[in-house]
Amino acid sequence: MRGREMKRFALFILLLILPWVISGCGKGKETAIHKEHKEEVKKEARKAEELDMKSLTMESIQKEGKMQEVAPGTVQISAERQQLIGVKIGTVEMKPLEKVIRTVGRVDYDEKRIVTVSPKIGGWIEDLYVDFTGKLVKEGEPLLTIYSPELVSTQEEYLIALRAKRDLIKSPFPEVAGSGISLAESAKRRLKLWDISDDQIKTLEESGEAKKTLTLYSPFSGFVLEKSAYKGMNVMPGIALFKLADLSVVWLYADIYEYELPFIRLGQQASIQLSYIPGESFTGKAIYIYPSLNPETRTAKVRFEIPNSHERLKPEMYANVEIKVHLGRKLAVPEGAIIDTGLRQMAIVDKGSGYFEPREVKLGSKVDNYYEVIQGLRAGERVVTSASFLIDSESKLKEAVGGMAMPGMEHGGRGK
Repeated sequence: MRGREMKRFALFILLLILPWVISGCGKGKETAIHKEHKEEVKKEARKAEELDMKSLTMESIQKEGKMQEVAPGTVQISAERQQLIGVKIGTVEMKPLEKVIRTVGRVDYDEKRIVTVSPKIGGWIEDLYVDFTGKLVKEGEPLLTIYSPELVSTQEEYLIALRAKRDLIKSPFPEVAGSGISLAESAKRRLKLWDISDDQIKTLEESGEAKKTLTLYSPFSGFVLEKSAYKGMNVMPGIALFKLADLSVVWLYADIYEYELPFIRLGQQASIQLSYIPGESFTGKAIYIYPSLNPETRTAKVRFEIPNSHERLKPEMYANVEIKVHLGRKLAVPEGAIIDTGLRQMAIVDKGSGYFEPREVKLGSKVDNYYEVIQGLRAGERVVTSASFLIDSESKLKEAVGGMAMPGMEHGGRGK
């Protein structure tokens, strides 16, 4: 009885263990099969990769567009990212450049058209015809008369010499006849040296009477700038009695900054406008560039000559000056495409397919919203015109530009 119970108990234990044993055997078999499958997949993938690498050459890859050469520092930015940060693209192109220099100027007298009237003999002013400063006088118009005892005696000497000449010319002796002629010519020469005109001398010869006074006439048309002559005044030879200025041509002094001086040439035309004559402009010509700068304003004066036939331009007037400099057709890039690192200038070139290349450029003049490109870019290349904003947005591009901006480093990808 006891032995039968033991057999039943053993059978019960066996029935409990059997499922676990069967399960463990199945798992072991499944794991082995899975490992074998994975190994086969890896082998097949390796074979396919080797086959692909053997069948593809570098030329075929480039033809199919699967690979693109990029310069050092080039960064790729997705189209979505470009749209998000608002990338703007411009084109490097050949275009006519015209630089406009704008400044202010001051109208002044033409120094070559200022004359001082002074007598060559002493005496007293008897009649004063031009009696106030600012009066306009015409050429040949009388200014004043001077009584000079010396002038009267010289006229009398000339009249005596003329009578002696008429008497001595009849002498049979040539020496005597010649002395009369010489004496008359000497007296006449003294009168002419005192600015006695030929007409006045002719009148003296015809009348035979010495005139008490000498009349001074205006040498040309102009305005009286200064007057120091008064009626009854005693004058000495050489004293300045009048200062006249001809305003048919005036000068204008314009201040030009030192960085704009290389564009100024003698003979260059300038357009000049004045606030009190709106809508009208005058044309001036550069006739002199001063050799020194004002140390405070860092400007040099340029003198322009302006015709002023109607005398509407008056000294000490202020004017706006505009000088157009034609630079010809130049390679130009939009202003927004240039980044100034402090050491050099950079531009971000759009290479296509989302690639952007920072490139060092050499610039010339800045004209309006464009820079002249001397080196670094080619016509037709596309550049980012929001370059500074793009660099601020993309840390990788900032690092690339920063690395290129290090002094002493060579830069790849520079255009020629």
